[in-house]
Amino acid sequence: MKKDKDMLENSEVLNKQAINLAESGMYNEAVACLRRAVVIDKKNYLLWYNLGITYRDAGNLTDAKVALLQAYKLNDLDEELLETLALVCFGLEDYDEAFGYCYECLDLNPLNSHCWNNLGVMSFAKQDFESAVEAFEMAISINPAYYDALYNLRDAYLEIGNVKGSRECDELLKNLK
Repeated sequence: MKKDKDMLENSEVLNKQAINLAESGMYNEAVACLRRAVVIDKKNYLLWYNLGITYRDAGNLTDAKVALLQAYKLNDLDEELLETLALVCFGLEDYDEAFGYCYECLDLNPLNSHCWNNLGVMSFAKQDFESAVEAFEMAISINPAYYDALYNLRDAYLEIGNVKGSRECDELLKNLK
């Protein structure tokens, strides 16, 4: 006797269910769907990535990192994955790994303004304000309308005493609103 194809559980359906559940804040249920999905399709890095994102959004950075590392083993060329992995590692205070994933992402795409901004945020948090300024300036040189990077650059300029630069950022921010 054949089973109805739609009745069978498949990873794509589980992934869609998980996304809908996560969007509704039902993270435990979303994680359960994704865990079933990766059992069905162990080599699908997007399922592992989505599992990592869901764990992260639920506040479980340790399990997020485990899932993201599995996705990374399957595909180490996804910029969003590398950015997410960097931020999760940073949240876990695995600073060397966080910076390493950021640089790896920038090696893949030196024009990734989000990654430059993240690198600046991480440098700023480590109180390396000169490096933060350089990273934020790179992000803005790539995307002049990048509000977050401009906002962050303004703060970094203040930290190094560049009041003029900070005021210029304020003017640019007003124009972006």
